[in-house]
Amino acid sequence: MTESRRINLDTGVTLNVALAGDPTNPAVILLHGFPESHRTWREVAPLLQDRFFLVMPDQRGFAGSDLPQDVDAYKTDGLIDDIFALADSLGLEQFALVGHDWGGAIAWGAALRGDPRLTRLGIVNAPHPVIFQKRLIEDADQRAASQYFSAFRAPDFEELVEGKGFEWFFDTTFARHVDMSKIAEAERRQYIADWSQPRAFNAMLNWYRASRVIVPPPGVTIPLPDWLLRAFPKVKVPTLVIWGMKDSALLPVQLDGIDELVDDLTVVRLPDTGHFVPWEAGEEVAAALEPFLAGQGTATAAA
Repeated sequence: MTESRRINLDTGVTLNVALAGDPTNPAVILLHGFPESHRTWREVAPLLQDRFFLVMPDQRGFAGSDLPQDVDAYKTDGLIDDIFALADSLGLEQFALVGHDWGGAIAWGAALRGDPRLTRLGIVNAPHPVIFQKRLIEDADQRAASQYFSAFRAPDFEELVEGKGFEWFFDTTFARHVDMSKIAEAERRQYIADWSQPRAFNAMLNWYRASRVIVPPPGVTIPLPDWLLRAFPKVKVPTLVIWGMKDSALLPVQLDGIDELVDDLTVVRLPDTGHFVPWEAGEEVAAALEPFLAGQGTATAAA
């Protein structure tokens, strides 16, 4: 059974958090991406909750959580702070972290801090920050696929969407990335209700506006940022990366070189799945995560 709870964090925000499973079991915090909520895990959680204590927040700026309007409220360090503050609020001495899309970006950042409370890292179609920035500069296809960043960062984009209607945004967001028949009408209505809250859409877009990621226009040559040229810390915790290979937003080139940035890495490739892997292929995701999160590795890893 899933319980919803609003939890006040010492970072100054209150998050809506879905909890499932026995709190005495190993804890796993699962982070959704854009433009979703904790419901990202609706196909995965029922398959894991008998063995783990699942903590599934709506991250700040999404769905039932606080919706700060200041762009600076969405700087990466603050979003990572939310996750450790959530663990503190629930009394979690250790936990695994699993993230999809933007949730994966925050999970990568949390792992790079080296906090001993974080014991395992699961990533679902979310690129390592070093590789992502390099590919945006050096790979023409990934740069082209990421031009939506610039649209989302435009100051009037929420007005454009509100004018066209959130139904339009739903269709344009998901139709290019997933079989729409896999989204139940009740889920569609929930997405639109979440986005329709006052100030909610601006809050979601602020994740893009606060990001330091550089997305050059097509055909423009720019140098690599200085931070990419310096030594970058490795991820030390055991890491499982699950990747839907038909992702047209985050291309499989994001996997190239990842083994050089993670000490203990397993990669599972799902050849017939696109970007929204947790609810396109929930059984496959859970099958890969369960043994990994239990400390057993995964027998389905693909080289």
